[in-house]
Amino acid sequence: MSKNLKFKLIINAPAAEVYRAFTRAMTLREWLCDAAQADPRKGGRVYLYWNSGYYTAGEFATLVPNKKVAFTWHGRGEPSQTRIQVALAAKGKQTIVSLTHAGIGAGKAWAKSTKEFARGWNAAIENLQSVLETGQDLRFTRRPMLGVYIGSYNADEAKRLHVPVSGGFRLDGVAEGKGAHQAGLQHDDVIVKMGKHKMTGYGSLARVLQNYRAGDKIPVVFYRGGEKKTVTMELSARPLPDVPPTARGLAEAVAKLYSDINTELDALMKGVSEPQATFKPSPKEWSAKETLAHLISGERQNLFQLYDFMFDAERNYDTVDNLDNLPEMLSATTQAYTAAELVQEWKHNQAETIAMLAALPDSFVAHKGTYWRMAFNFLQPQDHTREHFNQMRDAIQAATRA
Repeated sequence: MSKNLKFKLIINAPAAEVYRAFTRAMTLREWLCDAAQADPRKGGRVYLYWNSGYYTAGEFATLVPNKKVAFTWHGRGEPSQTRIQVALAAKGKQTIVSLTHAGIGAGKAWAKSTKEFARGWNAAIENLQSVLETGQDLRFTRRPMLGVYIGSYNADEAKRLHVPVSGGFRLDGVAEGKGAHQAGLQHDDVIVKMGKHKMTGYGSLARVLQNYRAGDKIPVVFYRGGEKKTVTMELSARPLPDVPPTARGLAEAVAKLYSDINTELDALMKGVSEPQATFKPSPKEWSAKETLAHLISGERQNLFQLYDFMFDAERNYDTVDNLDNLPEMLSATTQAYTAAELVQEWKHNQAETIAMLAALPDSFVAHKGTYWRMAFNFLQPQDHTREHFNQMRDAIQAATRA
C-alpha cells in the first residue's frame, strides 16, 4: 500500500510565478535544489541535485500553464519511482498551492526516504513562499558566513605554499570584523576542516554552513604554510542589502558603488608607469595589470550572468573554479591593453552593467526571486576589490624598490 504526503499553502504571488518556479531549471535552483535541468514539456526530463550528494531524476507528466504540474521522481537510493503533483488555484492576487508527493512505499525500505521527504518538502515550501513573496532564499539568508574571500587552490598552489594537502580551500583575504578576521585567519591560509566536516574544496563550504547559524562557535583546522593549526571561530551574521524595488533604483545604487571604488582606483594608479604596472613581485604573484585584468574578467562574467538571468537560462557556474583567475585569460588581457587602457576598460564594463540594469523590464523585476538574487550580487560591499587594490599597491611599491 502506497502513502501520499500532502502540503498546502497560500502564496502572495500570481499563479504564473508559482508555475514558473516549478518548471524552469533556474527557478528550481532558487528555492528547491542546488542544480537542475528541466525541459518543461510532456515527457521532458527533470533532474534535481543537492550539494549533499542526493539527486532525483524523472520526467514531466502533466503541464497545464498556471494550473497543474506533475513529474515523476526517482531519487538516489530510493526503492522505486514516486510522483510529484502540484495544483495551483488563483485567489485574487494570491495562489493556493497544493503539493502531493505520491506513491511512497511502506516498510523499512521506505522509512528513511519518507522521513526525508517530509523534512525536505516542509523546508522547501517555506522557502518557495519566501522566494516568491520577498525574493529571499532562506537557505542563503539564514546561512552564516566566515567573512572570507576564496582563491584558487590546487596541487600547484599547495606546493607554492608548502601545504602538505591539496584538498580544502585557500583564503584570498578576510573581511575585517567578521569571524575569520577575529579568529586570526589571513591571506593564503588553507582551511581543511570545519567542525566535524572535512573541506574538499570551495563547493563544500556552503553545504557545511547550512548546518549552522550566526553566533555558533566551531573549531576550524587550517594550514599556514606547512604548519597545521586549529582556532575557534564565531560565525558571523550575513548582512543583507536593501534591494531597490525598481531597475532604475538598482542601477543608481550600483553606479554609486562603482563611482566610489573608481575614485580609489584613480588615486592608486595616478603617476604609475607602464613598467611599474607590469612588474611582478615574484613569479607567482600578480602585477598591477594582471590584477586589473582579473577585475575586468569578473565584471564581464557579471554581464554574462545578467544576460542568463534575463533569458531564464542561467549556467551552473558553481562547477567552474574561478574563471577570472585563468592565467591565459589574464595574460591575453594584459597584452591587449596598457595599464591606463585597463582602467578605462574596467570602467566601460561597469558602465555597460549599469545600462543593462537600468534597462531591465518590469516583467523581469516581477520575478522576485531571480531579481533579488541578481541584485544582491551587484550590491555587495567592495571589500574584495579593495583587497585587490592593496595587492596592486604592494606590486607597484615593489616595482619602485626594484
